[in-house]
Amino acid sequence: MKKIFCIVLSGWGIWSLAQQIESFQPVFEDKISIRAIETDDHKVWYSGTDSKFGYVDLVDHKNQKQIKLSDQKLEFRTLGQDKKSLYAINILSPAYFFQIDKKSLKSQVAFTDTTKTAFYDALHFVNDKLAFSFSDPEPDNMLKLAVFRNGTWSKFKNTVQLNSGEAAFAASNTNIASSKNYLWIATGGKASRILRLNLKNENTEVFETPFIQGESAQGMYSIDFFEDQFGIAVGGDYTKQSENINNIATSIDGGKTWQIQASGSNAGYTTCVKIRPGSKGKEIVSVGDLHISYSSDYGKTWKKISDEKGYFVCSWADNHTIVFAGKDRISVMKLK
Repeated sequence: MKKIFCIVLSGWGIWSLAQQIESFQPVFEDKISIRAIETDDHKVWYSGTDSKFGYVDLVDHKNQKQIKLSDQKLEFRTLGQDKKSLYAINILSPAYFFQIDKKSLKSQVAFTDTTKTAFYDALHFVNDKLAFSFSDPEPDNMLKLAVFRNGTWSKFKNTVQLNSGEAAFAASNTNIASSKNYLWIATGGKASRILRLNLKNENTEVFETPFIQGESAQGMYSIDFFEDQFGIAVGGDYTKQSENINNIATSIDGGKTWQIQASGSNAGYTTCVKIRPGSKGKEIVSVGDLHISYSSDYGKTWKKISDEKGYFVCSWADNHTIVFAGKDRISVMKLK
């Protein structure tokens, strides 16, 4: 942990975030890869490899529990929650939609997708009664969504046609975002576009982006929105992680148009981005396999605050606490 303070304080000592950092420490270690987390009250919940699922108390780090959702060695890269339950879907087919009670940790399979091409990339709850999860498309390239309505999962009917080679990345469970009125989905690969679902009439619009795209590993990996208008997208090419051209973009019109930001002057390939609560989009944290970065000007410029490796996903527990997870660990950064 001394390493990060050396990087932060010596490299960016006059920068406001460096002055805010109080601590950064691991709170959980295990042989696991974690790409999906949810925070609730004072807990961080996680799902990962080898069917592992559990929580760590962010106040009392010794208060933690882990279970296995299946005797099979399933890999989970999705996680969502309502007031009473957590939901996790494994990658590959058959895809089991697990529901886990927050108090008892008892689980059940609430829905199963047995199609051979099932590969669910992200799961997102709009509210306690509505959630969406999307999978890589069927051979006909139609967008494939599952919807949770009032406690029940089913297939979502839509007419959106994806391009050949266009899919999505199961990198951090954050290529879906929502506001009161919209749900956004970021695709990647041969094409990297924004799909915007109107939550009132369920019509879907498709918007082109200037994001890096054209190869199977390229495109948007993570998005976040503040209310209906401001959005941030990050990504790149996981086979060329140091490259940093056209891998960050912002929108101020609800995802219709996107402006490239910090091209050539950011830390490279990025898997997760999250807007700081209460900042209205001004302050943003992002993480990639090789860095943790921060923006204090709506994503226009970025500073690398750590070059620690192996974090894939991040989440704000509150506006002073950031949780990071990835290869074999969960860590917490506390801000003053």
